[in-house]
Amino acid sequence: MSPPPGRGRIVMPSVAAGVLLALSLPPWGWWPLGLVGAGLLYWRLAGLSWRARLWSGWLAGLGCYAIGLFWARAFNWYGAVVLILVEALFFAAAALATPARRGRAPAFVGACTLAEAVRMTWPFGGLPLGGVFLGQAGSPLVELARLGGPLLITAGIWAGGVALATACTATWARRSHQMSGPSLIGPTVVAAGIVVLAVVGATAPDGGAPVGTTRVALVQGGGQRGVSKQAVAPSSVFASQVAATFAVATAHPSPRLVLWPEDVVALGRPLAGSPQAALLGRLARQLHTTLVVGVTEPASTTSFRNEIVAWGPRGHIVGVFEKVHRVPFGEYVPLRSLFSHFANLSGVAVDAVPGHGTGLMRTPVGPLGLLVSFEVFYAGRSHESVRAGAQLLAVPTNTSSYSTSQVPTQEVAAAIVQAVETGRDLVQAAPTGFSVVVTPRGVVLQRSALGRRQVLFATVAFRRGFTLYDDWGDLPVLLLAALAVVAGWARQLRYS
Repeated sequence: MSPPPGRGRIVMPSVAAGVLLALSLPPWGWWPLGLVGAGLLYWRLAGLSWRARLWSGWLAGLGCYAIGLFWARAFNWYGAVVLILVEALFFAAAALATPARRGRAPAFVGACTLAEAVRMTWPFGGLPLGGVFLGQAGSPLVELARLGGPLLITAGIWAGGVALATACTATWARRSHQMSGPSLIGPTVVAAGIVVLAVVGATAPDGGAPVGTTRVALVQGGGQRGVSKQAVAPSSVFASQVAATFAVATAHPSPRLVLWPEDVVALGRPLAGSPQAALLGRLARQLHTTLVVGVTEPASTTSFRNEIVAWGPRGHIVGVFEKVHRVPFGEYVPLRSLFSHFANLSGVAVDAVPGHGTGLMRTPVGPLGLLVSFEVFYAGRSHESVRAGAQLLAVPTNTSSYSTSQVPTQEVAAAIVQAVETGRDLVQAAPTGFSVVVTPRGVVLQRSALGRRQVLFATVAFRRGFTLYDDWGDLPVLLLAALAVVAGWARQLRYS
């Protein structure tokens, strides 16, 4: 038996693997590096004790999230440090669940996929930002979303890493004239399987032929980025949106749907009877359009509602949806009494009330599937709305508090994955960007500039067809991932 590798031979490759995975994410978006990083981690875990595997996985997680979640330091630097340390534990758990020798390949892919599934949902509703699947929004692997959503893309990355690492190891063994090395049959089969799945995903059922089209306008009021909500007067944000909307009045043909961002009508009183509600009703009536607007209003002295409100062409409210998936420590503070002992929570003085429902909003222009800001990272939100009858996805969002492009570009990547997995056109409006128009094939037709006042016009389609992911959701991928872990460990234990 060979001696265990030195500490440096674990630390350097492990951290490098995580860094490579992070650099595949937006805004860098060098997607092949995701496969290289996955392969490097798989190679490094070979033959390690359980303690060393745990250490290696955690270091890879640190390398990935120190870059992928770097945006969090703008809000609270020590909170960001804790977040990165905790999120890295998911990598550690996946590495620990990977056998050291036999059965390593299937267990590694399955464990990494399951770890990401848990990270997306726990704790406090999960944190998909920084997820490795976002790095593949511009790669052929995005086609896997049509079959199995973000989790199948995730599995494809780790499987591709296994194939790459095994092929490199086998080639090195042959060139160095070693007596034995890993067979190339396995990585060839894995690589071929990924290619076949991507081709199947590209040709699999999508949203189908359009059942109708409509002209949309995405209104971006523009303004300064990287400032807190408390530092910007709500009246100025509202005024910027109204000013930008004047461009809609001269558009030909006139849009039937006008989408405003999330939280651009921030009220200190109920919406009903407010001057803002009256003005928005007049705008909808004058433009003869369905106007969809992000509104916040107080629910009590300690809570508020984050709503999307639609005014019809006659100037009356025709739909209201309340955001379901809230941002922890951004829109509410879980366990507030506990965390108040460790941090200043004045920036989140009141908590958002959690909404309910699928996100389907039936409007005069057609049935919309609403994904409010943070919800665009959660595949389950669009899955529910499309199953309920949504024919077009609409994303009112607000990323103005982020000074860099890291979160906005990750949000665009998430929007691409959402469009592909549901087979729906997708439109997104943000107050300072990015506002985008995405096709069901994941092509970004239009994207605004950050900070600029801008209105995007586009003709988009309504679709009724279902993808395989619309039909089945995450369950098949979760079951296959669990089966892969069990099969891997069964082989390890059988020959140990």
